[in-house]
Amino acid sequence: MVEQKEFWNLIEKSSEFDNQAEWLTAALAEKGVEEVLDFEFIFQTLMSDSFTSRLWGAAYVLMGGCSDDAFDYFRGWLIGQGQEIFNKVMKDPEFLAEYINEDNLDDEGFPQNEELLSVGSDAYTLIKTGDTEWDDKAYDELLVALDKKGLKSVPEIEFDWEEDDLEDIFPILWERFGEEPLG
Repeated sequence: MVEQKEFWNLIEKSSEFDNQAEWLTAALAEKGVEEVLDFEFIFQTLMSDSFTSRLWGAAYVLMGGCSDDAFDYFRGWLIGQGQEIFNKVMKDPEFLAEYINEDNLDDEGFPQNEELLSVGSDAYTLIKTGDTEWDDKAYDELLVALDKKGLKSVPEIEFDWEEDDLEDIFPILWERFGEEPLG
């Protein structure tokens, strides 16, 4: 069983590897279906918990804009940074101004990790089919299993900011990235 502590231990260990998602996928697949489900449940819960207007505003400042997909990849990146960083940023997104450097960004210079979003699905598919190629049946099974575990859907989001407000809401982030966003 993968619990919060084990989840974060796996994330921390995976950050030591060049391809964090690939390592996590292989490690989870070795553990088995129940562990993959536990991991994915926690991951999706963190994705949902981080789906906030305030965090989206911070990501918008960092990257000079932030689409729906970019915000998903950003939250994947944030989870991939580990529990301490995740919690600090969730408490105060302006911490990103201090934290972000070229060593923790992707190859294009963005705080994004798209591949981390599919680790659970890839590990589940690997167990069920022997490879990570997309498989509708395996994915549907995964969703049913997560639903049975009580996974909640991502909440609706209501923005409490306009683009013109971001400089005042995030003065520290704006000072570092407002005029010269990442990328």
